[in-house]
Amino acid sequence: MRQFTNLGRSLLWAPAAALTLGACSPKATSVATASTAATATSAAPATMAAAPAPKPAPAGPAFQVPVEYYTLPNGLKVVFSPDHTAPTATVAAYYGVGFRTEPRDRTGFAHLFEHLMFQGSQNLGKNEFIGLIQKNGGVLNGSTRFDFTNYFEVVPSNKLETILWAEADRMRGLAITQANLTNQQGVVKSEVRVNVLNQPYGGFPWIDMPMKANKNWNNAHNFYGDMSDLDAANLADTKSFFKTYYAPNNAVLAVVGDFEPAEARAWVQKYYAAIPSAPQPPKPDIAEPRQEQEQRFSKDDKLANKPALAFGYHMPERNTPEYYAMIMLDQILLQGNDSRLYQALVQKRGYASNVSGGINYLGNQFNYNGPMLWMGDLVFDPAVQADSVVRVLDQEINKLSSKGIDQATLDLALVKIRSAFYDQVSGSDNFGRADLLASFAMFDNDPARINRLEGEFRKVTPELMQKTIREYLRPTNRTIITVNPLAKS
Repeated sequence: MRQFTNLGRSLLWAPAAALTLGACSPKATSVATASTAATATSAAPATMAAAPAPKPAPAGPAFQVPVEYYTLPNGLKVVFSPDHTAPTATVAAYYGVGFRTEPRDRTGFAHLFEHLMFQGSQNLGKNEFIGLIQKNGGVLNGSTRFDFTNYFEVVPSNKLETILWAEADRMRGLAITQANLTNQQGVVKSEVRVNVLNQPYGGFPWIDMPMKANKNWNNAHNFYGDMSDLDAANLADTKSFFKTYYAPNNAVLAVVGDFEPAEARAWVQKYYAAIPSAPQPPKPDIAEPRQEQEQRFSKDDKLANKPALAFGYHMPERNTPEYYAMIMLDQILLQGNDSRLYQALVQKRGYASNVSGGINYLGNQFNYNGPMLWMGDLVFDPAVQADSVVRVLDQEINKLSSKGIDQATLDLALVKIRSAFYDQVSGSDNFGRADLLASFAMFDNDPARINRLEGEFRKVTPELMQKTIREYLRPTNRTIITVNPLAKS
C-alpha cells in the first residue's frame, strides 16, 4: 500500500499494522462527554441528622459528531462534519471496490488501481497530485481494504477548495496509459516481494488467515495479488475497471474539519456534479458457510527464527447484537496489557513478549461490510509447544464461558471503547472521523450512525456475552495457523 507520511496506525481499536496502510493515531482533545457528569454532595450541619444522599445529576447531552449528509443526482454520497478545533480540513474519497470485488483472474487488481490513481489525471501530471498536497503543507495516503479503496488528504483549511478540485479531477478522468500501467505493475510486484516474500512472517497472518479460514473465493484469495495475475492485467481491463468502480455512484466524499458547509457544498456542486455515473455490476455473493470443524494449518518460513501462531474465529454478522458483544469480548480478551490473553500468555507464563490482534486486520471494527474474522497472533519461545498456546487460549475463553462476565467487567470494556472512540473522532487530523463517516455512508447509507455506537454497546448484557461466546468462540469455529521457523541461527 502507498504511504506518503508516517501517521502511525491505531484505527479505532484496531490491531497492530500488517500493511503500511494510510491511517492515523490522533491524540485526544478535550471532549465533554455526558456520562461523566459530576455528582454534587454537601455535608449536613452538625446539629441536624444527615440528609439523604442526593441523587446523581442527570447526564447532559452526549457528545455529538456534526453530520450533514446528502447525495448528488449522479449518485455521489457527500458527508460534511465541521470541526473548528484546528485550521485544517480532511478530504476522504472512498470507492466501493476492494479485495472482495476484484475480478477472479485479476487478483491484486484493486490494490494495483490504488497505485494508478497517483499517476496523473486530466489536469495534473504524473505525481503532481502528491506534490500539490505536500507543497501546501498537507499529508495524504491511500489504501485498499476488503470492501473499499480510499484516498485522503489533510491540508490547511484555506486549501480545501483546491483539494476538492484535485480529487474530482482524478474521479473525472484518470491518466490511464500503457506506460503508467506497466510501471505500476512493477511497483506492486516489488512491494509484494519486499513486504511479503522477503520478510520473516511475511503475509502472516493478515493474508494467510483469510485464505485458510474462508471458503468463498471472494474472501479467501491472495488479495495482494499473484505475480501472474498482476502481469496479465491489460489496458482494456484497467479502463473498464476505472469507468465502472470509480464512478461517483460508487463513491463517498467525506469532508471533515475547519470549513463552512454551505461553501463546501457549493464547491462539491461545482467540481463533482457533472461527473457522469456508470452502471454498476451486481454485487458478488460473499457469504461464508457456518464453520463446523476446527481447521489447522502450518507454513514453513525460511526467514523466521521463532515459531508463531495465529488464531481466527468467524465474526457475527455486522450490526447484530452479537457483533457488538464480540467487540466487547475483543476488549476483554485481547486489547491492552490488562487483557486476559496478554496476562495469561505474556505476564503469567512468559510464552511471548506480546500478543496482538483484533477485528479486521486491514482496518477497524466498523469499516468493512461482509464476513470477518476475530484474530490474534504471537511469536513465541521455541521451547514452548504450539498446543500449549492453544490450551491457554481455550482456558481463558472457558473461564469467561463457565464463570460468566459480570457487569463490572463489561463496564471496564466500555470505558476502554469510549476512550478509544473519542480519541479517534476528535483527533487533530480528523481522518478517524472521516473514515467512520464514509464507511457508514457507503455501507449503511447512514453516517449519523456514528452518534449511536455507544448506545449499542450499552445494550450488551452478560447474558448476550454468554450467548456470543458459545456460538462464536467455540473451537469448531476457529482456524489455527502455525509458522515453522527455518532460518539458520
